[in-house]
Amino acid sequence: MDHLNVNIGGVSRTLPTVRTGNLGRVPLVEFVGDSEFTNAVAQEMLALIPEGTEVLLTVVTNALPLTHELSDRSGLPYVCVRKKRRTYMQNPLIQDVPSMTLGVAETLWLDGPHAARLHGKRVTVVQDVVASGGTALALTRFIERAGGTLEGYVAAFKQGQTTLPVRYLQELPRSL
Repeated sequence: MDHLNVNIGGVSRTLPTVRTGNLGRVPLVEFVGDSEFTNAVAQEMLALIPEGTEVLLTVVTNALPLTHELSDRSGLPYVCVRKKRRTYMQNPLIQDVPSMTLGVAETLWLDGPHAARLHGKRVTVVQDVVASGGTALALTRFIERAGGTLEGYVAAFKQGQTTLPVRYLQELPRSL
């Protein structure tokens, strides 16, 4: 199958599928550049944010526009972890992600002043898709190292098996 249809908040999208490692073909969710879909998904995800959340935490790239819209709607600030070190970063926290869905190990970076925004706060991790949970666990480690408390995990989509208690809108097939 070369596509998968999804509908969230009255907005439908045909997701192309891409071949990834040993998984076969998986649906490719894109929020970057798709304001209509991003806004619809963010509106539906508002109800998933755990009560007591004080800050949202996400990672660049695809989940960033989604988290921005969640922040705008909820009034909660957000912090973003990067996939590359930037020259302006001051005392960054660094966290390896041993295995990503697409089979690429990465190192994530959180600027020191951004990490300080998590200190003493109840933080919810926001992702576009949670598959194995490796990225979510790396983000959890940032929260702990910055002195925050994990409040929960929310995602637009869940794909495959994870032991994390993630709240999500729809489940995607692990492979097509």
